[in-house]
Amino acid sequence: MNMKRPEKNPFSWRLAGLIMVVLLFIAMVEPVESQSSDRNSTLMRYYCSLYYGRSPRYFLSNLNTTLSSLHQQLTNGSRYAVARTLLNGESVWGLASCRAYVSNADCVACYNYAVDQLRICGTVNGAHAFYNDCDVRYENNNFYADANIRAGVVICGNTTSPQPANFRKAVEGLMSDLRTAAPRTSNYYAASTRRVPDGNHTVYAIAQCNLNLSQSVCQDCINSRYSSIDSCLPGTTGRAIDNGCFMRYSSTPFFGLNQTTDITPFLDNGDSSKRYIIGGVVGGVCFLLLVLALILWRFRSKSTNSRLQGKSTGSTDLLQGPAKYNYDDIKIATSNFSDEHKLGGGVFGEVYKGTLKDGNTVAIKKTVMDTTRGKIHVDDELKIICNVHHRHLVRLLGYCNKGQLLYLVHEYMENGSLDQFLYGDKSMNLNWRQRFEIIYGTARGLAYLHEQYHVTIIHRDIKASNILLDNEFQPKIADFGLIRLLPEDKTHLSTKLAGSMDSGYVAPEYAIHGQLSEKVDTYSFGIVVLEIISGKRCHNVNGDESFGQNLLDHAWNSYDSGTHLNLVDERLDPREYAIEDVKKTIEIALMCTQSPVSERPAMSEVVTLLSDKSLDEMPPVRSTFHEDDISIKVDTLTSLSSNATASSIQLSGR
Repeated sequence: MNMKRPEKNPFSWRLAGLIMVVLLFIAMVEPVESQSSDRNSTLMRYYCSLYYGRSPRYFLSNLNTTLSSLHQQLTNGSRYAVARTLLNGESVWGLASCRAYVSNADCVACYNYAVDQLRICGTVNGAHAFYNDCDVRYENNNFYADANIRAGVVICGNTTSPQPANFRKAVEGLMSDLRTAAPRTSNYYAASTRRVPDGNHTVYAIAQCNLNLSQSVCQDCINSRYSSIDSCLPGTTGRAIDNGCFMRYSSTPFFGLNQTTDITPFLDNGDSSKRYIIGGVVGGVCFLLLVLALILWRFRSKSTNSRLQGKSTGSTDLLQGPAKYNYDDIKIATSNFSDEHKLGGGVFGEVYKGTLKDGNTVAIKKTVMDTTRGKIHVDDELKIICNVHHRHLVRLLGYCNKGQLLYLVHEYMENGSLDQFLYGDKSMNLNWRQRFEIIYGTARGLAYLHEQYHVTIIHRDIKASNILLDNEFQPKIADFGLIRLLPEDKTHLSTKLAGSMDSGYVAPEYAIHGQLSEKVDTYSFGIVVLEIISGKRCHNVNGDESFGQNLLDHAWNSYDSGTHLNLVDERLDPREYAIEDVKKTIEIALMCTQSPVSERPAMSEVVTLLSDKSLDEMPPVRSTFHEDDISIKVDTLTSLSSNATASSIQLSGR
């Protein structure tokens, strides 16, 4: 997550960096070849980057964390490990790959040799060490799909085979088969042997790719290495290295005969009759699909012509309109809007629980229609909103209007709102798994509103009371029934604050300058995540001496001091969660609250981070806005917003 504050005194580490560059040039003049008898200590090649991170202190801390994670994965039996630490603007992505034939002990030992070797690189932002049995690499960017020829070298032995022609034939045939088979195996690895014709010698060879590569990239990488390793013949040993793949052959055994791969199923020399049968079946299927496509095309053409002959005035005409309910039915469903059916209320309306004639339980929101915008405009907005279908968004079922009153009918959430579980009157405590699923589901819902729906919808009032929980405690974002839409040709919109917005959740650029963009929701989401993890309200925590400030400032200060794990709700059982998962989630929340706005991730990127997938580096900077400024501006702008539409009331049960 690259959490970093600007360095105040960079001169000293720049001087140290200059000295380190000189040392690295000296160290990199020739590759090192160890003479140790230990198989893992045979270093083939290494490189150190010529560039430095911006902060050696943060970089080394992240590097140590990444390397420790790689070591732990290998110790647990993995032969391929990846890890990354994205803190303080000094990302470190790491990869360790052992050859599949090595034992677990040899794999870990080779990794340890590599790490010791790479210490010579100091605080440069990338390094790579290649050994016979493993290679280890780290960079300050995501290189997992990288397979280029920067490290593409060939290392040949000094001994020539006594049967040069036959030996060459055996090696070329074996390596050709391996380059075909390896990319087709599940682990991108193949090992095999071949007897040298008219001799007593056997050739041992392997081919291997990094698991993060696509099959096509793996194939290209191995093809390149296959072409280059041919230059070693008729030498008895050869090794070809690239950033994404590795090939090796030798007349001396370096793996056991019981460790070979059956490469026959992965070669192209299978039964030709089977290929003809498969080809015929595929051809027949393709023909049927072509016929079906033509039929569908003609049907769609007729449907399109029919629509074009109809009346069309805008994009909303193609959307299905919301159901319109009878006022008397809604009145009966809520027992004439009795207090017993009331779920909640606010400045802009009230919410009631209702049971319709068909037996379905719904939440009915009663509010005043914005007559200045016109009925047609409101109908268009409702048409757009009722077509929002996502498992993490509360669905608008329909509406009813009577005079200036507008009644919105939503699906009903039995478990109520999130805030009731965090610091309300709900007796049940949410465990870590439930809390993380709420965080993840909320992020997915916002990503849908921002990027996946056919128009961009900004919620503007994301907070714990607007996140409802279904029977399985899955989150659904509520209260976007009266939101405004961001025009497709605008990147931001200056506007007045809408609704009774809680200043603790409001992004500073929106509160102070009225600038509205999707990143306003991102900021609010970050605050909600901190509340979910801590179980504390965003404003302050009365009676808690550890909090002398609002939750966000406390989280940033705790992060800067390395104590952000103390934010975790004391009600959570430490046995239920992994420390690294919680720390990572806190860091994502802080990333969402950064200023300037451009440094905040899009919600789709937040989903990517939460699902533990790769994300490019995005250096964050802590906001310089202060809570007092926000509170003053919120009060001022809210008083001016007489026509605001977003509401803070909840569509849920108690």
